[in-house]
Amino acid sequence: MAGGRPQLADNRWQVLVPAAVFVASLTFGADSGSLADSAQRKFDRIHQNGQKARPDSHPTDVTEQEVNAYMASGKVRLPAGVDSVRLVGISGAITGRCRVDFDRVRAGRLNSNPLLKLFSGVHDVVVSAQAAGSNHKGRVQVNSVMIDGIEVPSFVLELFVDKYVTPRYLGVGLDSTFALPDKIETATVGQHMLTIVQR
Repeated sequence: MAGGRPQLADNRWQVLVPAAVFVASLTFGADSGSLADSAQRKFDRIHQNGQKARPDSHPTDVTEQEVNAYMASGKVRLPAGVDSVRLVGISGAITGRCRVDFDRVRAGRLNSNPLLKLFSGVHDVVVSAQAAGSNHKGRVQVNSVMIDGIEVPSFVLELFVDKYVTPRYLGVGLDSTFALPDKIETATVGQHMLTIVQR
């Protein structure tokens, strides 16, 4: 983890990206710079706490506004072709909105399957998922994906993920389970809030 900052491609912090989705408005009036700095301090504290033999089990709350400001600050390395990510979390349900250049995501890998022609050009994408963390494991299950307001059939989405996503990001799919980093025992989606407990 370069400079102690979580990055999307770093598997140790992989949970905080979906977790970022959990995450507002408990900090009205704060500017995006101070919100991003607040998120950085919390992520640093989580990492430092995780290095202890017996971490402090007091919960750490990260607001949706903090996570979105952090992601917009450029401190998170997003996958090529993914831009303008905005996350909303409500009681275990996650909605992520972003702009995707599918030609960059596919990185020039052509496919003759006509069902995959949908995934070309630049589009607005909305992903809905369930996310939770318990017993030191996280799980993110994608329920639906919409491209420019049209829902992608699940079998077509599976084709795309199997062809272009999973080979590049091992273990990432429509239903992903992964180890939580830094002795995080639980990561709970609340009302526009992510609550992390370490043990």
